[in-house]
Amino acid sequence: MSMKPAAGWQQHGLRPWTLSVSGPYPASCGMKDWPVLWQGAGAGDYAARLLSATWKRAGGKLGGDILPGRWPAQGADPVAPWQSWASPPLGQIVRDINKFSNNVMARQLFLTLGGQQGGWPATLDKARAAVTQQVQMSTRDSAGKSPCEGEALVLDNGSGLSRSERSSARCLGRWLQSMWATPAMPEFIASLPISGTDGTARRLQSVAGRAHLKTGSLDGVAALAGYVEGESGRRYAVVAVINHPQADAARPAMEALVAWAMRDKPAP
Repeated sequence: MSMKPAAGWQQHGLRPWTLSVSGPYPASCGMKDWPVLWQGAGAGDYAARLLSATWKRAGGKLGGDILPGRWPAQGADPVAPWQSWASPPLGQIVRDINKFSNNVMARQLFLTLGGQQGGWPATLDKARAAVTQQVQMSTRDSAGKSPCEGEALVLDNGSGLSRSERSSARCLGRWLQSMWATPAMPEFIASLPISGTDGTARRLQSVAGRAHLKTGSLDGVAALAGYVEGESGRRYAVVAVINHPQADAARPAMEALVAWAMRDKPAP
């Protein structure tokens, strides 16, 4: 395995580095490329390198240095953007997040929701407040109570990679029920991996094609949530969350839960 800096590192004043790896690598995997995040001076450093690399790839040349700047505050004289990029539709973004477990996109969407409701610039505090409020409002019962209050829903960074972020199964199940009754239901369900077909739900072969599910895993955590189509034609919201040092060993039990929900027709 050969791993070395990408061509052009000398022009940026970078020093070569060496990455040591260990463990088996099956020959059947063939040649692969792995992007490596450059540990620079933060977002500004990354943006400068991205602009430089993109410009050169397009055949241009940049002289001088790329300097950080601050966008004018609200109310200041408007600044015409040099270039703008239109985001894909929200349904497409959510589909990419859920189908491919894209944590970076999930975090960006989380921050965007916070910025839209709490004002820009977006912050994690604004995002936590905005999403928590929306979830609690959408899951209230006739008495105005939500199963997503207090410790039942704790948001952190919105990416799925957090030790403090958590939700109770009851909260998540009620939210899935509420989503079913919204105009966004078709796009949301289509964004979830299909059991036995794609995404992390591909492994659920015993219920192939009968469920739209998102799975999750951390060290000591295994989870699954989504919708299951029963043999009767009814659909069910299913949630399973396992917290245990050997949580991964419970995946067959979670698949059995989905199969149990699917087999809802009474015996002849």
